[in-house]
Amino acid sequence: MNKVLVLNGPNLNMLGIREPAVYGRMSLKDIEAAMTEIAGTLDLQLTFHQSNHEGQLIDWIHEAHGTMDGILINPGAFTHYSYAIRDAISSVGLPAVEVHLSNIHKREEFRHRSVLAAVMVGQIAGFGAFGYELGLRALHQHFVEAR
Repeated sequence: MNKVLVLNGPNLNMLGIREPAVYGRMSLKDIEAAMTEIAGTLDLQLTFHQSNHEGQLIDWIHEAHGTMDGILINPGAFTHYSYAIRDAISSVGLPAVEVHLSNIHKREEFRHRSVLAAVMVGQIAGFGAFGYELGLRALHQHFVEAR
């Protein structure tokens, strides 16, 4: 069984309330419940964390070294400027998948660039909450191919 750290960045605790036309009506707890169900079919064990604080996300990434097999992250706004999160992911050497509810490439120009993308296995954007399932399936496939 592979262990996956699922991280959500700033403002994602407000899902279901915050701009539902952009981010959907599902709460983060709803998304986590759906992911847990899917993880069971993929033989994945998930650990969930959300924080509005960059340093806390970095601490969880560091703690994943030696205890987790991969990371699924929706970094929120940190996507566009957090070289510290990028470096943390790079330093632990775990495969990571970046997920965004909205298509960041169709939004405001400042959202088009991910400074994290270069250290990710891949990026999923624009499929709403379903993107988390796609991200889990992509990470699972990465584990299968790495065996």
